Amino acid sequence: MRQKSDFLVCILGVLLVQGSLARPPDEQDYYHQEIVSRDHYYSYPDPEEVQPPLEPEEVIDVPQEPMMEVIYESQDTREDIYPVQKKDTTKLKKMNGKEGKSQKPTKNSSKKAEKNKKTSEKFAFGRGDEKTTQDVRESCPPLGLETLKVTDFQLHASTVKRYGLGAHRGRLNIQAGVNENDLYDGAWCAGRSDLQQWLEVDARRLTKFTGLITQGRNSLWLSDWVTSYRVMVSNDSHSWVFAKNETGDLLFSGNSEKEIPVLNEFLEPLVGRYIRINPRSWYEEGSICMRMEILGCPLPDPNNYYHRRNEITTSDDLDFRHHNYKEMRQLMKVVNEMCPNITRVYNIGRSHKGLKLYAMEMSDNPGEHEVGEPEFRYMAGAHGNEALGRELLLLLMQFLCEEYLSGNKRIIHLITNTRLHFLPSVNPDGYEKAAELGSELGGWSLGRWTADGIDINNNFPDLNSLLWESEDRPRSIRRVPNHYIPIPDWFQYENATVAIETRALITWMEKIPFVLGGNLQGGELVVSYPYDMVRSPWKTQEYTGTPDDHVFRWLAYSYASTHRHMTDSSRRPCHTEDFNKEEGSVNGASWHTVAGSINDFSYLHTNCFEISIYLDCDKYPHESELAEQWENNRESLIVFMEQVHRGIKGIVRDVHGRGIESAIISVEGINHDIRTANDGDYWRLLNPGEYAVTARAEGFTPSTKNCAVGYEMGATRCDFTLAKSNLARIREIMERFGKQPVSMSLRRRRVRVRQSRHS
Repeated sequence: MRQKSDFLVCILGVLLVQGSLARPPDEQDYYHQEIVSRDHYYSYPDPEEVQPPLEPEEVIDVPQEPMMEVIYESQDTREDIYPVQKKDTTKLKKMNGKEGKSQKPTKNSSKKAEKNKKTSEKFAFGRGDEKTTQDVRESCPPLGLETLKVTDFQLHASTVKRYGLGAHRGRLNIQAGVNENDLYDGAWCAGRSDLQQWLEVDARRLTKFTGLITQGRNSLWLSDWVTSYRVMVSNDSHSWVFAKNETGDLLFSGNSEKEIPVLNEFLEPLVGRYIRINPRSWYEEGSICMRMEILGCPLPDPNNYYHRRNEITTSDDLDFRHHNYKEMRQLMKVVNEMCPNITRVYNIGRSHKGLKLYAMEMSDNPGEHEVGEPEFRYMAGAHGNEALGRELLLLLMQFLCEEYLSGNKRIIHLITNTRLHFLPSVNPDGYEKAAELGSELGGWSLGRWTADGIDINNNFPDLNSLLWESEDRPRSIRRVPNHYIPIPDWFQYENATVAIETRALITWMEKIPFVLGGNLQGGELVVSYPYDMVRSPWKTQEYTGTPDDHVFRWLAYSYASTHRHMTDSSRRPCHTEDFNKEEGSVNGASWHTVAGSINDFSYLHTNCFEISIYLDCDKYPHESELAEQWENNRESLIVFMEQVHRGIKGIVRDVHGRGIESAIISVEGINHDIRTANDGDYWRLLNPGEYAVTARAEGFTPSTKNCAVGYEMGATRCDFTLAKSNLARIREIMERFGKQPVSMSLRRRRVRVRQSRHS
């Protein structure tokens, strides 16, 4: 018997070693620790309080337990609850100035909360110093459940309903799939509805916890949320300490619906490695489901391996904070004053509420288009609550200016040979609305739309349908061109559902001959390229590539491959889609079909090749995350701008050396043309290879050349000189001589002379 047990122990040891070797090296010691210390994993920490399940009415109504006083604001009293503060650069706002009160932010709240004051405190395990003043609370940034800095292995639960509703899905703002009961659902849901359920986060180091933000389950069909809960912390996951006040354990107020985030800041910071949330009541017609974010500050621990592994620092001295409209405008002015010879600030129009849409140009000759120099654009903030793109463009402006002044050859070459345009806030009205509550409290959609409720990203005319319907017609019927498709008349009507910001963008896109562009978005980590609309009727997802699909795939990969995480095969999906199989890029139509997207419109109405860059799972990251996000995206932002110099470029002239405007450039085998700019110059993005290129213009004889594109950076020069066609020459002569051929005019003159002589 002894030999048999020794044999089983050996087998178990071998299996444990093999399991650790099969995991990534940076997780091995964590798993070993979990195996050693988590034998109590499914035990409840407070056995004295184990009770039989209560009736739904009793679970929801819990007046007997000590509870934080809760004020439920109404639409009429919201201004009193959220006092206005003129300048507030912190993202997490204090919900109420009084101690012991927990507020539930409303989705459309229009006032800012007071800024949290910080105080230096000494902490014992579990609770802060008892002498802490009652009217001051300290707030820490999020641990990173929403941004995925907290891994799935750090989230645990008492029970789960199924894998798709596991602890790893209990992240703030996580979105469910369209189909319920799949692997990607919208919350953690407990397997049983009783008071012994809990959701736990392992911070992997001693942490000062200062608050908690909760949501219900994201679902199209079901309504599940927690209405009250308790909080406890531990150093070893064995001994637990509850959050308390003078009368006993605190019972925090939870959610009253499933989408609006609710913040509860602790009366005193709780210190420990583990934190657990124990639901005490929930929606009577639902079950125990929640999403959350933990606010916490890791305490100094230089020996902590996990902290050192994930720590990101930057050497760039930039302004890493969120900027409201006035601060954004001021920052652009400062950059312009620092680099007046290469920058220009201008606006392309106004928002629905009258805010100017400011853009910055960077070039060695700002304010004018140089012949042979391509134009590039970045825009951000079409969805006002996706604030990361806005801040990255402001950081990019600062960086390019500083590097240009410091003599960075790469940046000098880029600015000297390219005309760059940055539009950081396409929807400033939406941003200001989202910024009132900040990132964690704004939810998934507050501020997404314009002030008049329009989604700018999908507000452009549907030119795809016009093109495809034309291609499906018989050849005898007049067909729509494969480029520069005109905007339909209905789109120009005053009563058309078109945002004023959209009209400003279209005018900007038509005025400047952009070659390449990227619009920065958020909520995912992927690069999306056109088409964004499926061609097959009645389908919502289908790969629909453009004639330049091979070029777009390269452009998307150039950004994704240089991003720090976008092509990391070990990272988990943000929500429901795993884009690692496509190396961090996706065809828009194969993801979800959208009619009238900015990418499709840009490709079919102008020369510009545009892609959408989704920067992070978190649309509006905390200010403390901006430096790391800059490091994640800095190289990608620069590399993508440099792609504007791939392919061929040149000038189309007549025999007198004058540039020919609107000449058509066609590439054999690619059913999409481009046109020359006002001065006859053009740029055609192409992958390496040899191409037969034809230039044609009205009144000129077409000309064809073989142009080779190499792998090195820099577009191949391919100029054209077009001669007048015979028909054009005849027409010129006819116009010069009264619309009659010269021979006929001379013959009539001779007849008249003869008649006059005979008479």
